[in-house]
Amino acid sequence: MPDLDPATTALLTVECQNGVVGEEGALPELAAEARGSGMLGRVAALVDAAHGAGVQVVHAVAERRPDGVGANSNARLFRAAGRLPVRQLAGSLAVEVAAPIVVAGRDLVVRRLHGLSPMAGTGLDALLRNLGVRTLVVTGVSSNIAIPNTVFDAVNLGYRVVVPADAIAGVPAAYTAEVVRHSLALVADITTTEVLLKEWAPPR
Repeated sequence: MPDLDPATTALLTVECQNGVVGEEGALPELAAEARGSGMLGRVAALVDAAHGAGVQVVHAVAERRPDGVGANSNARLFRAAGRLPVRQLAGSLAVEVAAPIVVAGRDLVVRRLHGLSPMAGTGLDALLRNLGVRTLVVTGVSSNIAIPNTVFDAVNLGYRVVVPADAIAGVPAAYTAEVVRHSLALVADITTTEVLLKEWAPPR
């Protein structure tokens, strides 16, 4: 496990927004997995612990303009997103961070209008460097696309990445364990929510 010094560590939540993991999200199967598996609750617990330990928390939200300007259309995923009944429109409830995650005043919310990863084209890298962050703890959805892209992008940019395997989710549920074992474990430190909660617990 890399050094998790609060001064050089950030906790990133990826697409933990109402329109994705909320009860009325655009992708019901993914939302059901995120909530039913307890993943969303574990992310919320990590956010609370990070707040208490002085770890910078960043929430990465995916959204699009109503007119779609600037959004990708070069993959099936992007084209399908524009046809979903729940759209991640800027300024709407869909792009607010989902309960039970609490957004504190010092948290950063980074929004992206394009692409597959919050590390690309959002300014997130510059923000983290300005904060002196060297280690990034990645949580959220989905293990199918956004989480692997985020991890790979962060590693390519020189960050050490930590992934609590029980604080990410995708569909089908069994896929998450496979992508962790065969891909993410090759480039990131894999841990659990429990280990991080102990790391960030207040001293006795």
